[in-house]
Formats: sequence, C-alpha cells, structure tokens
Amino acid sequence: MVGLAKQLGHPNGIRGRVVGAMLNNRNRATVSASVNALSLAPGAVVADIGFGGGVGLELLLQAVGGAGHVHGVEVSQTMLAGAGRRFRRQIAAGKLQLHAASITELPFEDASLDGAITVNTIYFLEDLDAACAELARVTKRSGCLVVGLADPAAMAGMPFTAYGFRTRPLTDVFNSLHGAGFSVDEDRRVGDGEGASHLLVCRLTVSPG
Repeated sequence: MVGLAKQLGHPNGIRGRVVGAMLNNRNRATVSASVNALSLAPGAVVADIGFGGGVGLELLLQAVGGAGHVHGVEVSQTMLAGAGRRFRRQIAAGKLQLHAASITELPFEDASLDGAITVNTIYFLEDLDAACAELARVTKRSGCLVVGLADPAAMAGMPFTAYGFRTRPLTDVFNSLHGAGFSVDEDRRVGDGEGASHLLVCRLTVSPG
C-alpha cells in the first residue's frame, strides 16, 4: 500500500506509467465533467494542473478548438515524458505547452488563464492556502477554476490513504478557496451514492493580493 500511495502522489518509472494509464481510465468521467464545468469558449487559454495520465489535456485541447491554448503542469517527470510523446504533434503546433512545476509555484503571468482544472491533487499538498492563492493569482477575473476531489469520507476508508494523503474535510477546502478570493458557485457530484466525487466550480470574487 505504501508503494501505491507514493505512485499515486508522484508517478515514477515503469510503475508510474502503469499508474498513469490507470488514472486515465478511472478518472475520465470526473475529468470530463471538470472540463465541461469550465464552459470554455473557443480560443480560451486553459491549464490542467497535475494532469497525471493526460486525459485532461486531450479533453481541453478538444474544448478550446484551433485558436485555443492548453498548458499542462506536472511534478512527475514520468508523466511529463509520457504526455510529451502522446501529444508531440500538438506541442509542435504550439497548441500545448508542458511545464515541470508545482501548484504552489505556477509558471504563468498574473490573470493569464481563462480556466483551469486540478483533479485529485489537493491530497498531496502540505499548504492548501498557498496553492489556492497561486491559483487565484493566475486566473482571470472572468475565468473559472474547477477543483475535483474524492469524497473525504469515502477516501478515509481506502487503505492506501493512510500513507501520505491529506484527506481534508470539505469545509477546510472551501475555507482555503474563499480565503484566496474564490467563491464556490457549485459543488457538483460525479458518480453514485454518498461517495461520489466533488467538483468545486469556483470564480474569483475579489482580485488576488
């Protein structure tokens, strides 16, 4: 379980590539719903922060059309290398740019993104307030942020989450987003039953800083 937990937080090597493929399959519905929740216009500039296996990059490229631009942010070199191979044509065409970076130090100018998604990343953050502040810094006032996460109660019952996962209550996540200047306009659920995933659809209510 320790090894699986480490790979989920930071996929690495051959096992990391297997985990990335697994994440694409298991998270496709949540990631697809996150992209849809952004309600992107053609030509938008968007980012998938912590893109893992890369299914979000594929869906964002489709959503923004020929005039749009997609950024992918990852800390895992294994995931970056895999996305570089898979999307080499889109990268060569200038449609997609990949970044080795953390959610707490994003490589974007202030107010440069029309939209961003980050799905199943916050469990691995030590400082959620700092991450939310950074997301607020790079999001346009007219933009949208979607934070996807598994239901905390459901996660608490999974054996691997005892190893390095931070399964915060939803109220803590709301408070961090509100403190950064976001309003959580909607908490959409993806899946069935009480354990369905949460999609927090957020917009800025005040200018960062």
